[in-house]
Amino acid sequence: MANSRLKEKYNKEIVPALKEKFQYKSVMQVPRVLKISINKGIGAGVADKKAVDTGVEELTQITGQKAVQTVAKNSISNFKLREGMAIGARVTLRGDKMYEFIDRLMNVALPRVRDFRGISEKGFDGRGNYTLGVKEQIIFPEISIDKVNRISGMNITFVTNANSDEESYELLKAFGLPFANSKN
Repeated sequence: MANSRLKEKYNKEIVPALKEKFQYKSVMQVPRVLKISINKGIGAGVADKKAVDTGVEELTQITGQKAVQTVAKNSISNFKLREGMAIGARVTLRGDKMYEFIDRLMNVALPRVRDFRGISEKGFDGRGNYTLGVKEQIIFPEISIDKVNRISGMNITFVTNANSDEESYELLKAFGLPFANSKN
């Protein structure tokens, strides 16, 4: 299975390499990916209720895990938005589904991005987490282009327990995420 392959790579190759590079005393100090959070804001959901349902369905197909609707916390009259209205979809992946998603993202989805030159390394938040924006959901093979009536993007956040952006960068690079121009 794809998920066990990446998990095995983490345990056999990445942990020893990062332990040596950052001089950790214990393997428990080596950073790891805790979860992947995928969020899809659907602005058209204010006018079209079906747009949010379609977004939830697409995220469920992409991740293999049931996505949930997100609702507005505040009312904003200029956007005709009321508190409690459905405005997006999100899903959080952990464990084997997370490793499988990383594998599919790197090897199948990202190479299908038009004019792809690598992902930006500016997505780190200062606490070791990395967020990547995807402009089109059709880069995932699970989505049939014929059934898509609206192209929409999503944010994919890798939540790690790394202490710094540098440690997180090395972890994600070791997994094989294709960063645009490496820092080294």
